Amino acid sequence: MPRGRRIGCVISAAALVMTLAACGGGAADSGTGFVAGDGSIVLLDESARQPAPALEGPTLEGGTFSLADYRGDVAVLNVWASWCAPCRAEAPELQSLWEEFEGQGVQFVGLDTRDTDAAALAFIEAYGITYPNVIDTDGRLQLLFADTLPPQAIPSTLVIDADGRVAGRILGRASEATLRGLIEGALNSAGSGSGA
Repeated sequence: MPRGRRIGCVISAAALVMTLAACGGGAADSGTGFVAGDGSIVLLDESARQPAPALEGPTLEGGTFSLADYRGDVAVLNVWASWCAPCRAEAPELQSLWEEFEGQGVQFVGLDTRDTDAAALAFIEAYGITYPNVIDTDGRLQLLFADTLPPQAIPSTLVIDADGRVAGRILGRASEATLRGLIEGALNSAGSGSGA
């Protein structure tokens, strides 16, 4: 192999390694360019929490969802897509937790990304999802969290405390036990429910 071509191959290989490392170490989902999370969990102390952005958008169900309407509640925001295998795996657990916490000052919302409405609607019907799901076809709404705890993988789950601050994040599939712990921690936060 000519020297110039060998150097080109080495540079290409190095660029690929750097790109994969920058994606957080997760596995790429075929054909999407998105990376599955590594299961990392972040729970912020109250003093380190930043205000959640003003998230608002149309829902798959035909309405409009505004995060501001749920100030005073703990909000659980799950970023998902119908083509995402870990999203399919966690869907029943998310629905189960929604049913457990509904009416207790907790609001779940899905953020469907890089998807078609038809595929997304089939997903929520198949898994019996009853909480609202916001359409984020181009990922624009996810970018609103860039200054807090960005949902850098699909799936990602953010927990927003009752004061409207981002309290925690799970990158990758959220287990029922782990997410329950984050929700309960946000509910028990000092000042939780003040709606300040």
